[in-house]
Amino acid sequence: MTVKISYLNKPIAKTSANEILFVDEKFNISKIKKFISNTEFSYINDLLKTNDLKKKILFFDVNSKKKLVLISIKKDLKGTDIENLGAELFNRLKHEKISEYTINSDSLPLSNENFLGYFLHGLKLKSYEFKKYKTKKEEKIIFLKIFGQKNKPSAKSQLKFKALEEGTFYARDLVSEPGNILHPDEYAKRLISLKKEGLKVTIYDKKKLKKLGMNALLGVGMGSIRGSYLVTIEWNGVKNNSKPLAFVGKGVTFDTGGYSLKPARFMEDMTYDMAGSAAVVGLMKNLALKKAKINAVGVVGLVENMVSGVAQRPGDIVKSYSGKTIEVLNTDAEGRLVLADALTFTERKFKPKFIVDLATLTGAIIVCLGSEYAGLFSNNDKLSKEIVNAGEKVEEKLWRMPLHKNYDKLMNSKNADIQNINYVGGAGSTTAAQFLQRFILNKTPWAHLDIAGMAFSKYGGALNSGGATGFGVRLLNQLIEDNYE
Repeated sequence: MTVKISYLNKPIAKTSANEILFVDEKFNISKIKKFISNTEFSYINDLLKTNDLKKKILFFDVNSKKKLVLISIKKDLKGTDIENLGAELFNRLKHEKISEYTINSDSLPLSNENFLGYFLHGLKLKSYEFKKYKTKKEEKIIFLKIFGQKNKPSAKSQLKFKALEEGTFYARDLVSEPGNILHPDEYAKRLISLKKEGLKVTIYDKKKLKKLGMNALLGVGMGSIRGSYLVTIEWNGVKNNSKPLAFVGKGVTFDTGGYSLKPARFMEDMTYDMAGSAAVVGLMKNLALKKAKINAVGVVGLVENMVSGVAQRPGDIVKSYSGKTIEVLNTDAEGRLVLADALTFTERKFKPKFIVDLATLTGAIIVCLGSEYAGLFSNNDKLSKEIVNAGEKVEEKLWRMPLHKNYDKLMNSKNADIQNINYVGGAGSTTAAQFLQRFILNKTPWAHLDIAGMAFSKYGGALNSGGATGFGVRLLNQLIEDNYE
């Protein structure tokens, strides 16, 4: 379902359109009397006496041609509260036969330029659907026309929200694509198109990666007929040569588990094992669209983990880009191998202010946190606090998990420098993070976000209707806005 929003310069006649008006939390309509006819006012006033005023949104059929929607507004609403209210309105509108409404910004019982921005942002995010491969598509479009002299978002604010929506939707689109369509070759090809947004895109193919010595990443893709890639996406929003902010994403476009084969049930969900990379790509697109005043780089490792006669075997030893050797005890612990090379490369090449990586890395994090929080692991308290605070603001919540030398030693290998799984058992998410930390060589502030429980929703959430969530785009955008822009 599509939502189209436009801003009108001229007011609309009181009786000519289906109208959305805002009132206080007690549904006191005296302040909106000037926006509706006397007949409508009396009619609505009578109906309110018998309606459940605990609801936030009430719909009224004032006549056979016109619908009036009242939305109650509490004082001191947070941005996320307003977004959720917009999402709730969409849930109601999508079931209505009427598809065109006006929103009167002058009716807001408070003065808040950002209110409509957050409200419409939440509505748009909730409206997202992936129906690319449906042969029969419902083409319903909801038209929202905004008018009024007060509380309208500025042009800058409109651009900010539009950029964030497009970045989030781009991430959701990527995650939603099936593995036979979005394989590494196609993924890398699509990223080239980001150049038109002003981003610098550099693609390292198998030949270049082999020359660089990225054998950990290449090992994961050995069983696939597709290529393996490392792609860097740079945004230079300031000319002062400041250190960039770095974001690294796991891009396993399909994960069979390799020879450590996954069970058949739910294997189809492994198309979203590249959600970490999608979040990074969506973030970079967002930064470019809104012309963010920072320098940033996104780095994604794109591979396909398949089974074949030349696929990586359990017990294989590979030499990573860092020079450290890795014993691959389980080929289904592949994401950390991709990230190992990507993290070291990012640190060496870009010398960033910090590195944040995102990955659907472990099922253990779902056992621990479910689908309410992503796991956060970090070597830096300041960065951790900034990320947690940003997550609270956009309701992409994180829970900091421990790192400790006693967990780290569980990753020591008898035959190589490090092994890719902990055979002792337990602490699966933490030991995976300990593995990654070994590839941060210069004590760069680093955070690892295990988003396995957050990247995809079977039944939908506050701001999504089910499917890919785009988790991480809004979170990292907020992190940047609050602390680095």
